[in-house]
Amino acid sequence: MITLEVKNIQKYYGEGESRVQVLKNVTLSIEKGDFVAIIGQSGSGKSTLMNILGCLDTPSDGSYLVDGIPAGGMDSDALARLRGEKFGFIFQRYNLLASLSALENVALPAVYAGTAKRDRDARARELLTELGLGAKTQNTPSELSGGQQQRVSIARAMMNGGEIILADEPTGALDSHSGENVMKLLMQLNAEGHTLIVVTHDRHIAGYASRIIEIKDGEVISDQRKAPLRERQENTTSPLFRSSWRYMRDQFGEAFHMSVQAILAHKMRSLLTMLGIIIGIASVVSVVALGLGSQEKILANINAMGTNTIDIMPGKSFGDRNSARYKTLTVYDSDALAEQSYIDSATPSASASGSFVYRSVSATGSLTGVGEQYFTVRGLELAKGRLLTPEDVAQARAVAVLDDNTARELFPNGENPVGAVILFNRHPLEVVGVTKAPNASFGPRSTLTVWMPYTAHMARITGSQTISSITVKIADGVSAQIAEKELTRLLTSRHRGVTDFFTMNTDSIRQTIESTTNTMRLLISCIAFISLLVGGIGVMNIMLVSVTERTREIGVRMAIGARQFNVLQQFLIEAVLICLIGGVVGVLASALIGALFNRFVSDFPMSFSTASIVLALACSTVIGVIFGYMPARRASQLNPVEALAQE
Repeated sequence: MITLEVKNIQKYYGEGESRVQVLKNVTLSIEKGDFVAIIGQSGSGKSTLMNILGCLDTPSDGSYLVDGIPAGGMDSDALARLRGEKFGFIFQRYNLLASLSALENVALPAVYAGTAKRDRDARARELLTELGLGAKTQNTPSELSGGQQQRVSIARAMMNGGEIILADEPTGALDSHSGENVMKLLMQLNAEGHTLIVVTHDRHIAGYASRIIEIKDGEVISDQRKAPLRERQENTTSPLFRSSWRYMRDQFGEAFHMSVQAILAHKMRSLLTMLGIIIGIASVVSVVALGLGSQEKILANINAMGTNTIDIMPGKSFGDRNSARYKTLTVYDSDALAEQSYIDSATPSASASGSFVYRSVSATGSLTGVGEQYFTVRGLELAKGRLLTPEDVAQARAVAVLDDNTARELFPNGENPVGAVILFNRHPLEVVGVTKAPNASFGPRSTLTVWMPYTAHMARITGSQTISSITVKIADGVSAQIAEKELTRLLTSRHRGVTDFFTMNTDSIRQTIESTTNTMRLLISCIAFISLLVGGIGVMNIMLVSVTERTREIGVRMAIGARQFNVLQQFLIEAVLICLIGGVVGVLASALIGALFNRFVSDFPMSFSTASIVLALACSTVIGVIFGYMPARRASQLNPVEALAQE
């Protein structure tokens, strides 16, 4: 039964004037179970013919059939599948992968065939034991002799069944004794039913074959059968192929394993490749954390000024030098605003500056008349005593609440101010409470501030019916912009169509600050992202170098059944791993920077968010995919023959 048949095949290399014809109208057929030796001098075309027979190369003209099926119309993946199912290769230089053990080298063809790990490992161990290497399964190629490496190569050729075994100068790199042992093994394989094709220039080696085909200058000059084709024992070894979801899992696992080995094999190069990613990710995460921390601090300060509040002040705008001339805001304006559905509360304020005196201590500060709701609106907390009550306001009591600065200034010896009587411009005030220091940069710090009921302030201190400001708290669920628009309309109407006041909306300030910090954070993040791109280009360059260095390895993988997707997957995973590890290290570096920053800087913290970290790691992964794809694709499109020829 004919298993391989070539008809009038020709093979050319090069183009134009440099075009060379390597094979010339070669026609031959090989029967199943035969032992064929192809001999010829170097450059005669015998290796090219073997590459075509093994589906590693394709003829320029003519046809090639495997079990009656034309191989010429198959794409690269179909040829790879055919190689994995039908052929086993034994190379002169063994072509074992240095980072894999003997067992892993033998099992590799079954990985690309989709065999379960347990089954392929058992099969590989069985083959190595049959070839006398049962004790060497975990040894790497560097720990084996030349003869042992060739036996590992033979076991690999038989892994998927090895119906047709092609051996290229199988004894060329061995001493005579090891060479004889290898040939005995090959004869035994042939006796067991394997079709054997040996390419050699040594006539002594060719003498083991049943049929000798001699090639010279690309043409078959003789085809002699030394021994008749006898019936041989059928090869009963069944391939371990299996099509299931485990195939993709095994492919990914093997690619991941090889990628980790490649990274560990070149630690310094991998670290330098990651450096750009590490710097970029650390910069992006740190900048976002810095911006978020400063934003949170500023917003906390704004909240300390008052939660969802609007201040109404006399004048045209903030900084109006003539604002003191406007005496139009009244308590009645505040009462009218308090009655509106969109207002939760309204508290008028009247202020005056003067001297505070307690016993022999004197200090200058501000006395502000407010309503009982002022402290809640402003977010001020009580430290001692009590705050103002509705009764205090209604009865215009001469009571006062001190801020922390005033309490320290007037009572330097730590005396409890509650119950004491202080003087403001000779007007006595009973101290009923002290507030805590505001946790905000915008709150009073060095100035002295005292609060009393606005009714008492207007009746006892200023004697005026006008107030200096109104603070309103917006009702829950109401838009600050809508409330501001409505109260402006109401007050303008009350003031006979004259807008002699302006508003300060804490929500507007908040939005402005958030917008500004987000813009700055985006700008700095874009600058940091450039370093990520530079790191990505570095990854691409290193991966291109890696593809060049491992070209022969890629050729070996393709020869034993790896498809383009398998090679693409391996190098892409390697690029993504480098970037992902770099991303993780960058995040850790950023966390370290944040810890040091928060330890030595107390003004505001670096605040890390889970979203920014996840985004940074996703970004590093995407960069690995983008910049790793081109090298990976280049590796997957290598010609197996050209790849195997690389040193």
